[in-house]
Amino acid sequence: MLDLNKNSPFIMLFTTLIAGLIGCLILLAWRRSKSQKPAKDAAATMPWIDKPVPEEDPDEDNDHDGKQKVTVFFGSQSGTAEGFAKAFAEEANARYEKATFRVVDLEEYAAEDDEYEEKFKKETFAIFFLATYGDGEPTDNAARFYKWFTEKKESGQQWLQTLQYGVFGLGNTQYQHFNKVAKVVDEILADQGAKHIVPLGLGDDDKSIEDDFTAWRELVWPEFDKLLRKEDDNAVSNMPYTAAILEYRVVFHDQPTGESLQDKSWINPNSIHAAAIDARHPCRANVAVRRELHTPASDRSCTHLEFDISGTGLKYETGDHVGVYCENLKETVEAAEQLMGLSPDTHFSVHTDTEDGQLINGGSLLAPPFPPCTVRTALTRYADLLNFPKKPALVALAAHASEPSEADRLRYLASPAGKDEYAQWVVAGQRSLLEVMAEFPSAKPPLGVFFASVAPRLQPRYYSISSSPKVAPTRIHVSCALVYEKTPTGRIHKGVSSTWMKTAACSEENLDCSWAPIFVRQSNFRLPTDTSVPIIMIGPGTGLAPFRGFLQERYALKEDGAELGPSILFFGCRNRNMDFIYEDELNNFVESGALSELVVAFSREGRTKEYVQQKMAERASDIWNLLSQGAYIYVCGDAKGMARDVHRTLHAIAQEQGSLSSSQAESMVKNLQMTGRYLRDVW
Repeated sequence: MLDLNKNSPFIMLFTTLIAGLIGCLILLAWRRSKSQKPAKDAAATMPWIDKPVPEEDPDEDNDHDGKQKVTVFFGSQSGTAEGFAKAFAEEANARYEKATFRVVDLEEYAAEDDEYEEKFKKETFAIFFLATYGDGEPTDNAARFYKWFTEKKESGQQWLQTLQYGVFGLGNTQYQHFNKVAKVVDEILADQGAKHIVPLGLGDDDKSIEDDFTAWRELVWPEFDKLLRKEDDNAVSNMPYTAAILEYRVVFHDQPTGESLQDKSWINPNSIHAAAIDARHPCRANVAVRRELHTPASDRSCTHLEFDISGTGLKYETGDHVGVYCENLKETVEAAEQLMGLSPDTHFSVHTDTEDGQLINGGSLLAPPFPPCTVRTALTRYADLLNFPKKPALVALAAHASEPSEADRLRYLASPAGKDEYAQWVVAGQRSLLEVMAEFPSAKPPLGVFFASVAPRLQPRYYSISSSPKVAPTRIHVSCALVYEKTPTGRIHKGVSSTWMKTAACSEENLDCSWAPIFVRQSNFRLPTDTSVPIIMIGPGTGLAPFRGFLQERYALKEDGAELGPSILFFGCRNRNMDFIYEDELNNFVESGALSELVVAFSREGRTKEYVQQKMAERASDIWNLLSQGAYIYVCGDAKGMARDVHRTLHAIAQEQGSLSSSQAESMVKNLQMTGRYLRDVW
């Protein structure tokens, strides 16, 4: 018989060991079961966010499948360059079975600047789609790469001798620095030893950038045939390729929870860091002040608007830009609903993956542009309904037109054969997407196709901030001219953002005030760090906006005891009794000494029209003297007309006042630009 008292220590030890072993087995089983369940990340707790698909590490050679890697980079502001990059990669992957074309956002290519060189050295083939923004600037997502790459060229070493590449630029010939970013990157790549696959492609959005892209792309395939094919490969490249019509997976929701979720997505808590606020993650800002800047005698309109940024974490500097996401007019949205035959209260969400988690179209779709919401909200806040439709949109409409004659007509307009008619009927006619859809009423694309392939995303509108944080640290001021004009078809075009601003309700007058998602885009449009340096400012109309910020800053600096250098502002408007915006403020700046001299050109008062460039010519000697003293010269406004005329006038002043030849004068003006003393904020 067992003596429990005598053996109790052994029994307790044995029992403890058994219990511990059982506990370990249970813990192991629990961990294994947990690892098989999806984590409750943002995609799980916020169902409108598609689950992220792990991307391949750019550092990996990806040769485990025997395929050659080709990296397709994009720098995109409005999504066009990104769309071209994905369309190019999709077709290339279909053509070349023994290669993998991978699309990469330049912003996400390297976490730190010092990683760029290491990663680029591992690239064998690279294609770049690069848009130029503003006055020859890179897009937001390419800015860091562009800065690093242009500085890297100073090393003088050829470190890309194993790279073969192609560059397609997206620009507009109406701007002075047409496709500057693509040209610079192409030149540096060649200087660093990289070899062209095809010549530089220059897309011109002033004409038909899609045709430019198509023509350049056709030059690429024969070259890639030589590089990526072997003699025994199937001749896939000779087979006609038809691009897939992209379509989001749509999920309809019975419970109207999406609206509240959507509103919360714009609200950033006070704990958010300012660095996190950008075009992809804007913050909600209420409209605090709105007032009309023109007098009742004017037949036009210009709005002064102030966004309240207190408590948002958003910061800005004098000369920066503010990006504003505005809404389509109710009448525009209702017209779209009728054309599509949709109920405005239908709740839905869009996704880039199938129900089992596979990417649709191999990842060619752009990320979902909005969380779950109603059809009314999606059309109001996220769909560009008033721009003319691109050719792929016409192809998508044709695919969903029930009337054969309408489908044929749409396909013809999108085809090479219909190039001239498209240019005339759609582009020159300034027909909006809704006008085209009204002409082809049988075309009723489903929601997934409409938002993926027909309607572009409604883009933010950028404005030069017309205030200084030294005077208005919790407000961002905007000066916005109303866009209201008749198109060749007789349609009255109302600017999306300017109309919204004109009709916005402000918190000064209404507790239920208007608001918009906004963010700040940094600019190099800055006052000299030395306050005693002279400045020359030229800005007619709303081109005055950044200079109002400049003068607020100079006023604050003067109040703090700073010594201010001479300053002259050339401003232009039609009539002093109609559209002389901020007249009292400008006169006060002169009286306070923040502004030395105000010169105004009135284009509709006298017998002859006067513009700022003519006033500059009259003051040629003063401008030359200031430039000789090291003055900075700033220009803000219309790039197509005014800025070009001002540039020519500046060239003439340098030539005449400095007794320079034409080439010497142009060299001097270019040197002012290169040294940062001649800055332009143009659109």
